[in-house]
Amino acid sequence: MLITGGGDGIGFGLARRYVERGDRVIVTGRREERLEAAAASVPGLETYANDIGSPEAREALAALIGSTMPDLDTIINNAGVQRRVPLASDDEPWSAARAEIEILLDGPIHLNRLLIPQLLDSGRDSLIVDVTSGGAYLPQTFAPVYSASKAALHSYTVNLRWALAETRIGVTELIPPAVATALAGERDRHGADVDEFCDTVFPLLDGSHDEAGFGFTASDTFRSLLDLQRELFEASTGPSTVARYREASA
Repeated sequence: MLITGGGDGIGFGLARRYVERGDRVIVTGRREERLEAAAASVPGLETYANDIGSPEAREALAALIGSTMPDLDTIINNAGVQRRVPLASDDEPWSAARAEIEILLDGPIHLNRLLIPQLLDSGRDSLIVDVTSGGAYLPQTFAPVYSASKAALHSYTVNLRWALAETRIGVTELIPPAVATALAGERDRHGADVDEFCDTVFPLLDGSHDEAGFGFTASDTFRSLLDLQRELFEASTGPSTVARYREASA
């Protein structure tokens, strides 16, 4: 199992639960000190320092997984960053926004593209979890680039699920509300308790759910929105000649 952004927060919380269940887990992150602390607190947890925002680093990660974890069956694209900079006051260099997009959107899309062939070749039941946000559905004015990137990742995840529907690879969109992590920096921790969130969503990441949420993103109102989107997507897609993934033996 591979979890990006697993040095702390949601990624670490899920990694700990998987290790305790007996799974082999590799977590990645940019900060070696956080990875070292994570490994020290969870015996058996494997770590790899990697910047998911870099195409070269993603390719290196995929090569590592291919050579050291041939039985990979789960990818959780969790790595994230959030700049809380409103559009009207964003005078930072474009490189700052670009880096945010590369981590939140480029990273999951590219990494999935690199690793899906390995999952298909294995012939095993597998799962890809893309972590989006309630902000993908309700744009956050204080974090507009983050919201836009997560909205795009949601759209991609819907398409990925459709593209993999005839394979043994499931796709789940994990949709956190505000959770008290260091996503936007240590001083901006607010929201749901990380352990409470992970305890709730962990059983839902079994390949049988298209989405998994918590609090508002698990509410009847939010579920109605998801169901309406699904209905409209299925109606607009209909019978299609667009190519889909196939199992290696197909």
